[in-house]
Amino acid sequence: MTDVVRQRKDRAEELLASGAVEAALAEYQKLAEEVPEDLTSRRKVAELFQRLGRRKEALLTYEALADAWARRGWLLRAIALCKIILQIEPRHERTQRLLAQLYARRQMPPSLPAPAPASAPSEPEAVVSKPGTGKVPRFPVFSQLGGDAFLSLLEGLEMRFFQPGDVVIEEGKAATSMFVIVEGSVEVVQKQGKGGDRPVALMGEGNLFGEMALGGEACRHTRIQAYEPTVVLELTRSRVEQLILQYPAVGQVLQTFYRERMLSQLLSQNPLFRSLSQAQREAVALEFQLCSMPADRPLIAQGRAVDALYVLLRGCCRVTHQRSEGGELASQPLQEGDMFGEIALVLGTQATATVTTETPCTLLRLSRDACERHLLQQPGLRDYLSRLASERLQRTASLIAGEAPEEDDVCI
Repeated sequence: MTDVVRQRKDRAEELLASGAVEAALAEYQKLAEEVPEDLTSRRKVAELFQRLGRRKEALLTYEALADAWARRGWLLRAIALCKIILQIEPRHERTQRLLAQLYARRQMPPSLPAPAPASAPSEPEAVVSKPGTGKVPRFPVFSQLGGDAFLSLLEGLEMRFFQPGDVVIEEGKAATSMFVIVEGSVEVVQKQGKGGDRPVALMGEGNLFGEMALGGEACRHTRIQAYEPTVVLELTRSRVEQLILQYPAVGQVLQTFYRERMLSQLLSQNPLFRSLSQAQREAVALEFQLCSMPADRPLIAQGRAVDALYVLLRGCCRVTHQRSEGGELASQPLQEGDMFGEIALVLGTQATATVTTETPCTLLRLSRDACERHLLQQPGLRDYLSRLASERLQRTASLIAGEAPEEDDVCI
């Protein structure tokens, strides 16, 4: 941005802050004429027309701007402007046609790269891979929907505006919405015990977060707050539930999304898969099966062979140990995102604990045969699991002996 443009924008903002809206509008109109490629100035013109009640001029400016954003490939911004237009005039036909065109293209601008978090947050992954490819889809979550379902989805999106420091998602609160960043950026903040809060990642335009809330009850594991002035589109779980009733394909897309998102995290972050090549990860990803289990269904039985590796997507599982002298001892329950059964499965040992679904659960399952084909031949894998098994067995023995339980999961 040139110094002259910057100075004029500063002048316009000063006028706006002092209440001189008409004068601020004139400054932004001059900027839009002199620098037509500066779409942010054109947007301010539209906003000020709307503020002044000049409805027709606001609509024309928003419409031209939405088309310009779409032609540049910034479809989220175009969608957001279409939402504003339809709020002003719900039956604005040209905007409805533009939304249909956006559906036909279904492309998203590339997301801003996020710095590697100190410890990868479990909740706010920005995008999800397509089945087995490890690549970012061009439209997140709902890219596979048909035209009518897609447009109904857009109608249910709500625009939200946040200033720097405003909390978008509060840690520990019930998760009820997914958000997509239209403009600006947000930071992921995690509690560090007595060390206070610490930002661990930054997400920018085009990123989405909180999407796992669309599938059911869950609590947020991190705080998400605006890093700068930020605009997001919000989609609530209640709206998704309405869509599923009208368009069952929405539910199918969500189920596929959960599977692929968790697979993406698992294959990239878990040491069991981290050493695999990209081709090997793609091959093993295709082997995972999505399954649903009712409450009180045993998955792994202590003292018996384990038939599969499991990743818990939704719900909670209890872990119990049978004492040799009789009686049962409970361990730390398994939560969403936990993997279990891998040590006993890969090393060919019997399970040292019983795992039972505490609530209805959704899981990813990798069969024994798939583990043998994709994992057992990896150099160093058995040594790694042997060390891990030894450490966990010690914890399990301490737990059974009545010592204070560790927070880490036990050997299964």
